[in-house]
Amino acid sequence: MHWTLEVVVVPVSDIDRAKDFYSNQLGFTVDHDTRIGDGMRVVQLTPPGSGCSVVIGEGVVPKMEPGYLKGLQLVVPDLKQARAELVARGVEVSEIQLVAPSSPSEPDPLDNVGFLFFDDPDGNSWAVQQISTRP
Repeated sequence: MHWTLEVVVVPVSDIDRAKDFYSNQLGFTVDHDTRIGDGMRVVQLTPPGSGCSVVIGEGVVPKMEPGYLKGLQLVVPDLKQARAELVARGVEVSEIQLVAPSSPSEPDPLDNVGFLFFDDPDGNSWAVQQISTRP
């Protein structure tokens, strides 16, 4: 049996501001923006190439405070290119950091150990890791 993670709910204080950040600054695709009734709005966005989406909205996560999530992680094959795209879109992003010494057996010294970090407007924290090849 395959188990797939398809959705992560991200708590935000301003749905439209968060939708703008995730779609226009991060480049996520807006899958839908649905108002289900009074007090219930669901916005689903998907990172390019990902099988997992994020959901923001009203009436979706009543017990999580905006900014509560820390350590959400995206994976890209080229960290330098990803950083350049984020900077060009106006995202405040860290410099590339190595979390461990690079391995001489890796084709790129950033593979598996290269990361960058950013927060969304509410303080939910994201990491981006480079993995260009997988076994």
